[in-house]
Amino acid sequence: MRLVNHERNAMDLRTTPVHLGLGSRVKPVEGFTWDPEVLQAYSAAVAADGAEGRMVMIFDGDGLGDHWESHPAGDELVVCLSGSVTVTRDVDGVPDRVLLGPGEATINPAGEWHVVDMEGPTSLLAITATLGTDHRPRTDTRPTEHVGTPSPEEAP
Repeated sequence: MRLVNHERNAMDLRTTPVHLGLGSRVKPVEGFTWDPEVLQAYSAAVAADGAEGRMVMIFDGDGLGDHWESHPAGDELVVCLSGSVTVTRDVDGVPDRVLLGPGEATINPAGEWHVVDMEGPTSLLAITATLGTDHRPRTDTRPTEHVGTPSPEEAP
């Protein structure tokens, strides 16, 4: 994984997310995967941006999300590009569901647990405050035990 300066070619946001950093800087994240070691390397590389850093990525999928997540450092914007998606938030133990169609968006507030279910082939864009993001397996309708993604403080 490496952050690239001054990329001028077309990028596929499905495979190469971009990092929005301090000073209105945009850097492609080459070699990004959801592997814990890559997540730690990404967290360490962007740590200086603190809570202001954001990752922008497109996700394609179909079916129920397999994990809950929470972004304590800031809000997340989820935009449905095609298909249909339901974003379910756990608001004080009560499920809050938002159905999105193409061109529609919702904001997941900082620290609020949420899960994304794609109904049929769906594509969505997410702009996420990644600092300290936490993941938990989806074993029922609410977030349960901690599995977690390392925060920059935990990165080697």
